[in-house]
Amino acid sequence: MKTKAVLLEIGTEEIPARFLPGALKSLKDIAASEFGRSRIGFGGIRTYATPRRLALLVDGVPGMQEGRVEEVFGPPKNAAFDENGKPTKAAVGFARSQGIKPEDLVIKKKGKGEYVVAVIEEKGLPVMEVLPEVLKKIVQSLHFPKTMRWGDGSMRFARPIHWVVAMLGDKTVDFELDGIKSGKLTWGHRFLSAEKDGVAVKDTDSYKEVLRKHYVIVDQDERRDLILKQAGALASSVSGTSAHDDELLSIVACLVECPVSVLGSFDEKYLELPDELLSSVMTGHQKYFPVKDAGGKLKNYFIVVSNTKEENADTVRVGSERVIRARFEDARFYYDEDRRTTLASRLEALRGVTFHDRLGTLYDKTTRNRTLAGSLAEGIRPETKDSVERAALLSKTDLVTGVVKEFPELQGVMGRYYALNDGEDPGVAQAIMEHYLPAFSGDRVPEGDVGALVGLADRLDNIAAFFSIDLKPTGSEDPFALRRQALAVMAILIDKGYQISVRRLIGAALEGLKGIGPEDIEREILRFFEQRLEGLLLDSKGYSLDLVQSVIGLSADAPLSEIIGRLDALQAFKKSHSAYNDFLMAIKRVRNITPEEELSPVDKALLKAEEERDLMRALESVKAVEDMITESNYAGALERLLGLTGPVNNFFDKVLVMDEDMAVRGNRLALLKDIWATASALADFSKLSEGA
Repeated sequence: MKTKAVLLEIGTEEIPARFLPGALKSLKDIAASEFGRSRIGFGGIRTYATPRRLALLVDGVPGMQEGRVEEVFGPPKNAAFDENGKPTKAAVGFARSQGIKPEDLVIKKKGKGEYVVAVIEEKGLPVMEVLPEVLKKIVQSLHFPKTMRWGDGSMRFARPIHWVVAMLGDKTVDFELDGIKSGKLTWGHRFLSAEKDGVAVKDTDSYKEVLRKHYVIVDQDERRDLILKQAGALASSVSGTSAHDDELLSIVACLVECPVSVLGSFDEKYLELPDELLSSVMTGHQKYFPVKDAGGKLKNYFIVVSNTKEENADTVRVGSERVIRARFEDARFYYDEDRRTTLASRLEALRGVTFHDRLGTLYDKTTRNRTLAGSLAEGIRPETKDSVERAALLSKTDLVTGVVKEFPELQGVMGRYYALNDGEDPGVAQAIMEHYLPAFSGDRVPEGDVGALVGLADRLDNIAAFFSIDLKPTGSEDPFALRRQALAVMAILIDKGYQISVRRLIGAALEGLKGIGPEDIEREILRFFEQRLEGLLLDSKGYSLDLVQSVIGLSADAPLSEIIGRLDALQAFKKSHSAYNDFLMAIKRVRNITPEEELSPVDKALLKAEEERDLMRALESVKAVEDMITESNYAGALERLLGLTGPVNNFFDKVLVMDEDMAVRGNRLALLKDIWATASALADFSKLSEGA
């Protein structure tokens, strides 16, 4: 069957660059869904975006919509036909409701019975008849962070729509969208294209080349690669490299339709400013690419990507250099002014900054952080306590500096520079910067203990405080990023191997919030951490679900480094030990019969059968497991527990647990309960599945 491509282009006013990556995904997902729902086959879907357009190309579309066969079950056979085999009123009514004759009903089995079934066949329509509603639905279903309405219309979109191209091969797909009729006319570059009244697209195959001739590279990946090539060459011309991340590159690629990169420069005197400040001005505010030398230091050059012709490069260069000079002057003014005042003397200014109207000022927050951080240091790294308390005290003071007010993304970074300028201990200065790490999943954690402990205190106070005033995450809502902060806490604990439990951490955080929230909030916060840990262990660490569930119940009271140690030992044990499955089956037999209620201690005088005495001896021989767990020798503990397999199986095979003598029965259950208690101190083996 001959197939064609479908083209949909939505021409608009300039859409913000940050909207476009999400719009591309949304466009592809919605198109796949709508084509599938409408029974239109296709080979592949490509989506493109420039500031002035969103485009969709669907390949391999057949001429006809796929047919459909639907089976609708009706009444039971014995209710649909009488004893003479004639249709009853029930059958006639059902057939009429489905638009078929009673004699066309068929009998089919469903479960244990037989029912009448209406088999409805719907032939496919020509795709050209179906596409108008499909394409219209795709446009109307697109998602954006913000939308607007324009003119007298009722439709909402990221920006006003000016034109719509809709084609199947070389034919127009006709439909109307809020007064705008689809057609074959597209528009080239706003300034560079000579055709101001639009450009006709001959067919879907020529679409990209038509736009290219009119200074529009519609494929964002192609623009991205072109920018990379241009920027690399320009940076090399001054013995440097272009410094950018993927996010900045994607944004810049979405700001232009015809990228032309231009090399600019600035006075070397500005290199006296911190690299991070200069980079923030260039990348965050101007969307320029900094240029660095072989050692990673900034050079006095930058690259700007323009949306014009190469012959305009000099004009672009002069304009961008003038802008960056003014920006750097502002940054230098703030930086010089900030250094005239020490961070310590800015503490009082924090009293005028509200942290939350129910949680006090940023000064109150800082006071809690200092107390909590000092308490954590005393229990984890006592030798760092003085430095930790000093770093916690100064950790938020850079938030009231001129640079950070202008460039919020530099919080912590500027605090480090200002602390060093004030003569603070280098470890304290580094901690002021590092306590914000990790900032996102997969980000690095603080290198030093001082930064790690201050970061723990800061996040734990946030979580405990907002839970205390009932501002906890709900569903997809997490306005204070508490989930991310909980993950950061666990990442630090795991990386640093701190021997402290989550329960103790939360308890310490809540101690500084007495009187603010309910006293029983600890349990809810522990559950919150447990949920985050389960996801972390499954997704980031790659442990299987059964392994995670076997130890997650211990996570409140065992240091997270111990949880990881148990998981690693269990994983190795499950994968490689030939006796794993036999042991697992035996210990699960114990768990299945062990009662929850408290029992009297085992009375050895009541152990009558040899098998139960053997089991008692086996239990006594594995008591060393408790010491092994304390010493983190989890592999050794598992090996020792294997000794229970034979005695447990012999006991169940030869001894009746539920003896008529209640004293004997209780004694045997107590023995089994002791065995389970010993084994489950390592992991909940009832949650584990058999190995391969």
